[in-house]
Amino acid sequence: MSVRAALAQAAQQLEPISDTPRLDAELLMAHALGVERSAVLLDPDHHSVPRSFARLLARRITHEPVAYILGYRDFWTIRLAVGPGALIPRPDSETLIEAAVAHFGPTGPRTILDLGTGPGTLLLAALDQWPNACGVGIDNSDQALAYARTNARALGLADHANFAAGGWADGGAAELILCNPPYIAADDPLMRDVRDYEPHTALFAGNDGLDAYRQIIPTLAGRLSGGGIAIIEIGATQRAAVTALATDGGLAVTCRQDLGGRDRALICRLI
Repeated sequence: MSVRAALAQAAQQLEPISDTPRLDAELLMAHALGVERSAVLLDPDHHSVPRSFARLLARRITHEPVAYILGYRDFWTIRLAVGPGALIPRPDSETLIEAAVAHFGPTGPRTILDLGTGPGTLLLAALDQWPNACGVGIDNSDQALAYARTNARALGLADHANFAAGGWADGGAAELILCNPPYIAADDPLMRDVRDYEPHTALFAGNDGLDAYRQIIPTLAGRLSGGGIAIIEIGATQRAAVTALATDGGLAVTCRQDLGGRDRALICRLI
């Protein structure tokens, strides 16, 4: 079977379980071939279908996330190693980095704090953007922190990033505070890829999805240094509720939408 035919067949098999069946098939094929996806797209007839492709496809059909199968996810300008125990970076979270770039420009902040850093997603993306900055990533998962430290070394950012175990109130002050907390309500439906594989502590936040915000936001006013900002990811329907918490916490708030036009990032400043 040709690579073209194998991709078409795989995409058809993945349609019932994926919103992006063709993309999934292409990424798995590229991984099996040991090349970038662009090489498969530019000249699929140059390659033969490797035996490992069927095994990778079988894993995806059981709903295992593509990022876990590949062992990485691209985010902003960087590639991050990910696996079980680490929340997979989402393109929507790039909205937080876009908001930070819009605020700080090319000079950037001097200090960055990433609360709930996971595999180092937001902190390492920001440090890659501003290599003269330094930062701290906090998480309560040893597995996630292991990925974060591995990613910092692979990206040449280990001298600029420190990762530590802790909670929402830890990590000190910074000019830029980034946070993608859990914000899914306990009874919200999730795709099996997420529900069955990704760490629930990084997903769920109480009955209404707001428990993490209730812990994080009261600490922010005392942690922003040098006229800085805190940028917090929210669910698409949570703007009003989280804005109210931030206003009560002495913060002025604006909101930035993601590429899909959904409310995604709250930018918080001292009043």
